[in-house]
Amino acid sequence: MSDAGPNLHSYRVAVLSAVKHDYIPRAVDAHARFEVVVVADDPDQPEWVQERNRLLAAELGVPYVPDVALALARHRPEIAVVTSQAERHVDLAMRAVDAGLHLIVDKPLSPSHAECQRLCERVQRRGVKSLVWNRNCHPALIHARNVVSDGSLGELRSVHCDFYFAKDAGPPKGTRRADEPPMSWLTHQIQAHADGSDGGVGERPLGELQVEGLYPLAYMRLLTGRPVKRVFARAASHVHQVHADNGVEDLATLSLEMEGGLIGSICLGRIGAGSHPDLGAIKLHLIGTRSALVVSEPRPEVAVYYRGQPPDQFRHRRVANGNDALLMEDFLRAIEEGGETVLDVAGGRDICAVIEAALRSVESGQPEPV
Repeated sequence: MSDAGPNLHSYRVAVLSAVKHDYIPRAVDAHARFEVVVVADDPDQPEWVQERNRLLAAELGVPYVPDVALALARHRPEIAVVTSQAERHVDLAMRAVDAGLHLIVDKPLSPSHAECQRLCERVQRRGVKSLVWNRNCHPALIHARNVVSDGSLGELRSVHCDFYFAKDAGPPKGTRRADEPPMSWLTHQIQAHADGSDGGVGERPLGELQVEGLYPLAYMRLLTGRPVKRVFARAASHVHQVHADNGVEDLATLSLEMEGGLIGSICLGRIGAGSHPDLGAIKLHLIGTRSALVVSEPRPEVAVYYRGQPPDQFRHRRVANGNDALLMEDFLRAIEEGGETVLDVAGGRDICAVIEAALRSVESGQPEPV
């Protein structure tokens, strides 16, 4: 971690479980005002969880303590970063908040809106700051927000987002033989960690609405400021066998009725590594009363092609991407100057409510209220 300067306070950070997106604690530790001092988890977690925790602790040069309460007492952190299995996010976050720590949580905040609500109430009572990790500070999103804010589009009428991740999730749908057992969700997610495709790691199978849905819904929240009132959704296990075997979607579409008559729509899914030369097709279309705007989220980028290039290497690479650093600057501002972050736990709760309504709509075949 770089020097925070002689007169600037450096915030001590505890990582509470590092089984999911370990790039988040690395991004936190890279900021000059934040220092990871310990990685911790519960002692009853399985060995694969303990191993990932030990690896991150070794990488950051900090101790690993398999006892959350002991780690908090011994190392006196001021901030907790929660990157556990999704179903454990709220439990670990509540313990951190009860200890008076500011909070950074991986997405999704929780698969359960009721859990999100309990956490929001606890955060408000304790008066701590929170950040749900997101992509709202990518350069293209910042530019789009500025264009919307300066009135260039007039009054927004509709917003659409394509959010397709070009990542594999094991063998394609239809490749499992009839005499083979269904694929184990957790076993597959543990194996997928090697190439970063384990976004839904945990005991509970999660479809792409819950794994990815926060990102495009956070874009719309940022750009429109309008809450979603009603959702109509369709979803399918179309691409990957592991999703089909576990009854969760890998593709979905959402139609959104937003406050003030604004219409939104989202197409999202996990479409396989061979489908796109970049991380995926991630694009927004905004239509206003005066003009329209198309935003390609990965821009600016460069394309790199060469002889013998590995097939799993991204050809298109982002440049000038300060998303992680800007999120941490936003979090720091909220702690020291007040106000809310670009996406706090209340925002994560509201997005969870939209996703729950979408999943109800998939089951009912009807629009559902949020």
